[in-house]
Amino acid sequence: MVAPALLPELWTEILVPICAVIGIAFSLFQWYVVSRVKLTSDLGASSSGGANNGKNGYGDYLIEEEEGVNDQSVVAKCAEIQTAISEGATSFLFTEYKYVGVFMIFFAAVIFVFLGSVEGFSTDNKPCTYDTTRTCKPALATAAFSTIAFVLGAVTSVLSGFLGMKIATYANARTTLEARKGVGKAFIVAFRSGAVMGFLLAASGLLVLYITINVFKIYYGDDWEGLFEAITGYGLGGSSMALFGRVGGGIYTKAADVGADLVGKIERNIPEDDPRNPAVIADNVGDNVGDIAGMGSDLFGSYAEASCAALVVASISSFGINHDFTAMCYPLLISSMGILVCLITTLFATDFFEIKLVKEIEPALKNQLIISTVIMTVGIAIVSWVGLPTSFTIFNFGTQKVVKNWQLFLCVCVGLWAGLIIGFVTEYYTSNAYSPVQDVADSCRTGAATNVIFGLALGYKSVIIPIFAIAISIFVSFSFAAMYGVAVAALGMLSTIATGLAIDAYGPISDNAGGIAEMAGMSHRIRERTDALDAAGNTTAAIGKGFAIGSAALVSLALFGAFVSRAGIHTVDVLTPKVIIGLLVGAMLPYWFSAMTMKSVGSAALKMVEEVRRQFNTIPGLMEGTAKPDYATHGGILFKYF
Repeated sequence: MVAPALLPELWTEILVPICAVIGIAFSLFQWYVVSRVKLTSDLGASSSGGANNGKNGYGDYLIEEEEGVNDQSVVAKCAEIQTAISEGATSFLFTEYKYVGVFMIFFAAVIFVFLGSVEGFSTDNKPCTYDTTRTCKPALATAAFSTIAFVLGAVTSVLSGFLGMKIATYANARTTLEARKGVGKAFIVAFRSGAVMGFLLAASGLLVLYITINVFKIYYGDDWEGLFEAITGYGLGGSSMALFGRVGGGIYTKAADVGADLVGKIERNIPEDDPRNPAVIADNVGDNVGDIAGMGSDLFGSYAEASCAALVVASISSFGINHDFTAMCYPLLISSMGILVCLITTLFATDFFEIKLVKEIEPALKNQLIISTVIMTVGIAIVSWVGLPTSFTIFNFGTQKVVKNWQLFLCVCVGLWAGLIIGFVTEYYTSNAYSPVQDVADSCRTGAATNVIFGLALGYKSVIIPIFAIAISIFVSFSFAAMYGVAVAALGMLSTIATGLAIDAYGPISDNAGGIAEMAGMSHRIRERTDALDAAGNTTAAIGKGFAIGSAALVSLALFGAFVSRAGIHTVDVLTPKVIIGLLVGAMLPYWFSAMTMKSVGSAALKMVEEVRRQFNTIPGLMEGTAKPDYATHGGILFKYF
C-alpha cells in the first residue's frame, strides 16, 4: 500500500478553489485600478491613486498643457475612438459566436452519439477496464457527462476570450491618456489591463474544472476511471473554441492590417494610424479579436487539455486505484500555485519597481518571465513534497512504472524552464535590441526581395533552439514518468499562464494606444511614448505565441499518451501502412490549413484595399481631413472571411 500525500484531502478541497478565487479577486482589483483612470479632461480624476504621486510619472504635467493643446477635445476624441474600437470588436465576436454556437451544439451531439453507441446506449454498469473485480458506470453516462464537460469547456473558453477583449478595449484609450504624464504610468495601465485577462482566464479555467470534477464525482463515486474519462470533454471544448478564436480573429486582424497599410502608408503616404484611413478602426479592432480573444482561447485550450490528459493517465495509476484525491489533483495544485506565484510576480512590475525610461520597458517584461520561473520552481518543489507520496506508480503502456516524487518535480520543472528558454529565444529573434531584427532591417537597403529572403531564413533558424528545448523536455519527462510526465511538463510550461497572458495582452493594448494617440491628434511626444510601449509589446506578443506553440507540442503528445493509455494500445508500429498514411496525412494538414487561412486573408485584404481606395476616391475632402471616412463598412467585409 502506497503512503498517502502529506497534504490532507480536506485541505486540497479548500486550497484549490481558494487559489482560484484569489486569482479572480486579483484580476478584479487590477480592473478597478485601471477603471480609476477616467476618460475625462480632469487631471485629478485620471490619476489611479494619490498615494502614488511622483511615481511612474504620476506627478508629471500633461504634455498638452505644456503645448497649449485643448485637453478637453483630445480626451473626448480618445473616448470616441475607444468606443468605436470596442463596438467593432464586440460586433465581430458576437457574429463569430453565432457560428461557434451552431458548431458547439452539433459537435456536442456528435460526442454524445459516438460515445453512447460504444455499448449500444446501454444503461447497465460494466466491469472496469483495469480492475475487472469492480464495476464502472455505463458508456451512456460517460457520453452524457463528456458532452456536458465539452460544453462547459467551450463556454469557459469563449467567455475568457470575450472578457479579455473587453478589458483590452476598455484600457487602450486610458493607456493613451496616461502617456501624457509619463511612459511609466502608461506602462502600468497597459500591464495591469493585461493582468486582468491573465488572472481571469487562469483562475476561471481552474475553478470551473475543479467544480466540474466535484459535481461529476457525486454520480461517479468510486469510479474514477469513468469520472476522469468524462472530464476530458472539458479540454476538447476549450481547444475547439480556440480554433475559431485564433483563426477567425487572426484572419480579421491580418486582413485589416494589410488592407490599411497597403493603401494608407504605401499609396497615400499617410501615417499608419491616420484617422483619414477608412481601415484604421478595423485594424485596431483586429488587434483585440485576434491577439487578445484568440490568444486567450488558444492558451486556455492548451491548459485544459494538459490538465485533462494528466488526470486521465493518473486515474488508471496508483493515484486513481488508491483513491488518493490529493495526489490525483496534483495538476490542479500546480495551477493553483502558479496563480499565487504570478500574483507575486505581477507586483514586481506594478508596485515594487518604477519604470522611468523607455529602455526599461522591455527588461521589465523580460524580468516577469525570469521571476515567475524562479519562484515557480520553488512552488513546484513545495507542491510535489506535500501533494505527492514519496513513491507511487504511473501507468506506462500496460504496466505500472514506479516513480519518486522528486522525479515528477523534475518533469514539471523541465517543462517550466523549457518555456523560459523558448521565451528568451523568441525575444532574441523579435526584439529590435538584438542583431537578428537589426540585420533584417538592414537588408531592406537593397529592396523588398532581399528583405523577404533574409527574414524567411532567419525565421527558419529561430526554431532550432525551441525544438531542442521541447525535445529534451519530452525525453526527460517521459524517462521519469512516462506519458504522465509529459502531461505535467506541459502543465509546467503553462503554470505561469497568468503572467504569460498579461505580457501577451500588454502588446495589443499598447498598439491600440498608439493608434488612438495618432487618430486623436495628440502630441508627437506622446506618440513616441506609445511607440516605445508598442515596440516592446510586439516582442512580448511573439513570446506569447512561442509559449502557445511550445505548450501545444507537449500537449499533443500528452493527449496521444492519454488516448493510448486509456485505449490499452501498447505499441504503434510505424512500418504499418496505415500508420505511415496517417503520418503523411497529418504532416500535410497544417499546410492545407495554412493555405486556406492565407487565402482567406488575401481575399479579405483585397476587398479591404478596394474599399479603402473607393472611399479615398469618392469621399470629397477625405485626404484633406475635412470629411470623415466610413469606418463601419470594413467590419462587414471582414465578417465574410473569418
